[in-house]
Amino acid sequence: MQPNQLLRMGNQIATFFDSFPDRQEAMRELAMHLKKFWPPAMRHELLALFDSTGGDAAHALLAAAVRAHRPLIE
Repeated sequence: MQPNQLLRMGNQIATFFDSFPDRQEAMRELAMHLKKFWPPAMRHELLALFDSTGGDAAHALLAAAVRAHRPLIE
């Protein structure tokens, strides 16, 4: 999958979880969503994208979730 498609999808998911009042819960739920619904190849591509770009085009919540819960996403 194209990196920009992964990032777009991740950002859309982050937009949903951004409505959660508890930021820590939102980050964890976002990470759990990626683990539960994205196949390993997509998750690894997303993490590789973050490794190469620092997640500079990512929604702030997505970037925070990747940093805080990377082992869960892997």
